[in-house]
Amino acid sequence: MGYWAKAPMAREQLVLIATTLDDRIPEDDPVRLIAEVLDGYGWSTWEAKYHGRIGQPPIHPRVLAGLWLYGLRRGIRSSRKLEYMAGHNIDFMWLAQGHMPDYSTLCEFRTKFEAELKDLFRYIAKIAMAGGFLQLIELATDGTRVRANNNRFATWTDEKITKALEVLVADFEKRLVESKQADLTEKGVLGETSDARLPAGLADMAERRKKLEEIQKQLKAADAARQKDGIDPAKNPAQIPKTDPDSRVLPNKEGGHAPNYTPMATAEGHGGFIVDADVIVGPNENRELVPTMERVTKELGEQPERALADGAYATGPNIQDMQALGIELYSNLPMPPEKDNPAIRPDATQPVPESEWNRLPINPQSKRLDKACFVYNAEQDTYYCPLGNSLPYEEKKTERVQGETVTWMVYRCESCPGCPLAGKCIAKTNTGGRTIRRDIHTKDRERFAAKMQTPEARAIYDQRMRIAETPFGLIKHVFGLRQFLLRGLAKVKTEWLWTCTAINLDKLVRALRRVRAAIEVQIAAPVAN
Repeated sequence: MGYWAKAPMAREQLVLIATTLDDRIPEDDPVRLIAEVLDGYGWSTWEAKYHGRIGQPPIHPRVLAGLWLYGLRRGIRSSRKLEYMAGHNIDFMWLAQGHMPDYSTLCEFRTKFEAELKDLFRYIAKIAMAGGFLQLIELATDGTRVRANNNRFATWTDEKITKALEVLVADFEKRLVESKQADLTEKGVLGETSDARLPAGLADMAERRKKLEEIQKQLKAADAARQKDGIDPAKNPAQIPKTDPDSRVLPNKEGGHAPNYTPMATAEGHGGFIVDADVIVGPNENRELVPTMERVTKELGEQPERALADGAYATGPNIQDMQALGIELYSNLPMPPEKDNPAIRPDATQPVPESEWNRLPINPQSKRLDKACFVYNAEQDTYYCPLGNSLPYEEKKTERVQGETVTWMVYRCESCPGCPLAGKCIAKTNTGGRTIRRDIHTKDRERFAAKMQTPEARAIYDQRMRIAETPFGLIKHVFGLRQFLLRGLAKVKTEWLWTCTAINLDKLVRALRRVRAAIEVQIAAPVAN
């Protein structure tokens, strides 16, 4: 027994000098800076959400917001775990000033202040800007997939929901008849009653029927859209998750499909702060580029200089709109190879030598001559094929591509019959000749692709992965957010914003600690005579 260290104090021993919560928190602990930043924020809009007179005095929103942000920084996303920490961990107890909110209070608070949370997010970003920790020079935007709070196999299709509605309607009609019969029996005994409402059970069934019919309408519209995009709904029907109908079934990077949301984050390259956060439904991230840059400019009062995004964002409308905004876009849009392409020749009206035909680029999807084999003449508004035959403008066509309307100019060759390259250029069943399509943004994309070939543009674009992917790595690996806890798009957006706000607060605290440490070193250093 003599080997082991004795307990410094028995549990039952009285202490003469009481300690305080503040004594237990070191002066340089990050929780002190977190409290300092939150104390400097004006909470009046949060306070206005409370009644002010009814009920017990509520815990101030600064305390509850601080618990959530500090808890998220420590990887705590559950309101029950946060309740435990507020009652048992010294740093949480210090931050909460001894308050011990229960999980229901914490859970309700998390979803109640969406607009106010956006203001707190902006406040932290502006402090970082004022301190020089955040700079709107290079912004990188991207999206990721995060699973919804929904079983991956629990989804509705039009066929499934039709069968479910048939069963529900039959059960509803049966119970309605039974209810009416019971009413007649009671009327004979008790006389007339004034309550004409449906019984609770039938009212619930009627409400469920209404919700299922709304989802069925969404499924039919989605199947119609898929059919326009060339997808057979009978073989590959649209799916809507049962538990969280706002989410969508999308492919996962780890394989397979599951109900997902697409969270978006835009980070700046100097300090890695997130300057815009949102969640969308579906995979069309590229449509969010321009609205994101407009929001950042409006919220932070300064226009970004450059925007970095992956190749999916290099669409014609984005290139044109970003130029109109005055923000330089850098994205991965490679040009068709010209050096090894024999179709690129001084005079497009002259044929490519037969000895070079095997070097003509082939499209990997169609296994036919690629569009890069056809040279466009802007003055004549016509294309020339590898044999020098012209493809003049024929007509304008409009079609739906991924939910957007695209207008194409179609150019057709009339010299395909008997052409020695026809076997490589068109299918045997093609009797109308080879066509080339060009939209109104083709010239913008070609100019943009040429810019992206320069060493300066490539060096800037190479920073994209570091800036854009780092926040997702932190959120998923450190904060543990790989599946949302809340359901419904509005609540999911709020959950995502809490997480992004916590990341920014953590970065701000780290930056402030570095500055204060540097000042203390300078103060402690001897002054040279």
